[in-house]
Amino acid sequence: MLVWTGTRNPRATPWSHERKGTRKVTGKNGLSRRQFLQTAGVAVAAGPHIVTSKTPRKPNLLFLWTDEQRADTMAVYGNTKIQAPNLNKLAGESLALERAYVSQPVCTPSRMTAMTGLWPHQSPCRVNNTPLPAGARCLPELLNDPDYRTGYMGKWHLGDEVFAQHGFEEWVSIEDGYRKYFSDGRDRAQKSSYWHFLDELGYKSDEDGYYSRSFAAHLPIEHCKPKFLETRATDFLQRHQHDPFILSVNFLEPHMPYYGPLNNLHDPAALDLPPNFDDPLEDNEPLRYRLLRQGYEDKGSTGEDLHTEAGWRRLMANYWGLVAQVDRSVGAILSELERLGLADNTIVVYTSDHGDMMGGHRLLAKTVMYEESVRVPWLMRVPQLKGKSGLLPGRFSHIDLVPTLLDLMGGKADGLPGKSLAPALRGECRAESDVFIEWNGAEGELYANLPGVTRQDVDRVKDAPIRTVTTQDGWKLCLCERDKSQLFDLNSDPYETHNLFGEEGHADRVRDLAQRIRAWQKTVKDEVKVQAEA
Repeated sequence: MLVWTGTRNPRATPWSHERKGTRKVTGKNGLSRRQFLQTAGVAVAAGPHIVTSKTPRKPNLLFLWTDEQRADTMAVYGNTKIQAPNLNKLAGESLALERAYVSQPVCTPSRMTAMTGLWPHQSPCRVNNTPLPAGARCLPELLNDPDYRTGYMGKWHLGDEVFAQHGFEEWVSIEDGYRKYFSDGRDRAQKSSYWHFLDELGYKSDEDGYYSRSFAAHLPIEHCKPKFLETRATDFLQRHQHDPFILSVNFLEPHMPYYGPLNNLHDPAALDLPPNFDDPLEDNEPLRYRLLRQGYEDKGSTGEDLHTEAGWRRLMANYWGLVAQVDRSVGAILSELERLGLADNTIVVYTSDHGDMMGGHRLLAKTVMYEESVRVPWLMRVPQLKGKSGLLPGRFSHIDLVPTLLDLMGGKADGLPGKSLAPALRGECRAESDVFIEWNGAEGELYANLPGVTRQDVDRVKDAPIRTVTTQDGWKLCLCERDKSQLFDLNSDPYETHNLFGEEGHADRVRDLAQRIRAWQKTVKDEVKVQAEA
């Protein structure tokens, strides 16, 4: 009998024979291996990778990432109230990068950077729902080692959501909402692995034959997306425990809708409101930010009234519950890694594609340059470092993520704009580079309901690009040509309530930081023009 195995080597045949009497493999969900593959659309790895006692085992990579998780959602970053024991345990075993920044605070561009090591402006993926070109190489393609078994599970958001691609042999998808963005020639009726999972459980779809995110968020915890990914990830580990592997598990949570089965795990009254919750956002702050704030207040979110403190507290408690939900599934995956004896040879990375304002300046979600939006957790548990752990001081950028992983896994990062952080992880040097962040606009319509603001004003700022530099000594400049620019001293004003741009005594600082942005733009061939004078 012939079984499709996926092409792991372009010169190798993609078929192998299944022998009679082969042990039946089942995952924790009780599905046989064949049933699992039919449900998830996964390609079976071709043949075992033979390892002898004299063969050094290549390091595995387990890449765990979330969507919209701000940095301060675990103890290592200052939050001791949130119930995330597994993330806190992982942080205690890892090097936690103190202040980690994304390349752009919105999904597609940030994910592109984490997958390819490129800046958003260096690809078409400058705004959401733009497909990653076929010629762009992701980590498995950059590593280019046929010994590795590779799997991608969860949200992708880089085009053709439910189809295996970019060097990942096994593909488990959870999102059906991006089908209208499929490439020409793709079957738009193709449904996600998670859809098939719910369908086999007998659920009735709520959205033209599909299950919406809201529908999934209201399910029992054992049928929600984190648990689904947990079972698929542990199955992958079991099947590939004797192979070197790259497994990327991407949770949707704690992304909106801010609702889940653990909504009541945290008492809203016991939460601490952000210190900048009541910051008024004066007229010297970007108009786009003020329009976003007004829209969130007037429209609310997840049924909560965001004119009220109680509404915000409820939303925050739900958000924490989603982090706790991910925490439980991460704990199960890491426990399985340990049970299989793989932990001592597996690099574990935990990070997110961007943060969430979650009440800071009474803003929600991302797309702004405030710290809550652009900062994320970033944990690195690296066996080669022989137990090195703790908070790694400094400011770090996701642009260095792919070069770092390639370095740790024996690959090369030729031609990438970032650099390996392995020397810093080993303690051989400290973080010294400035951190740069992009905004390339075009993220939805703005809600225009501010006195004196015209439609022309809204159109001017809605897709205005921004370029930001954050220095290691805590100064931050956000330049925007068609909206207000910002300057913050993060040492004395960590919650960014006092915009110093244009104020007396700071012109030299602005000129210096603007010159750093221009020099970086020249190096990375970024031709976007931003304001450079106070």
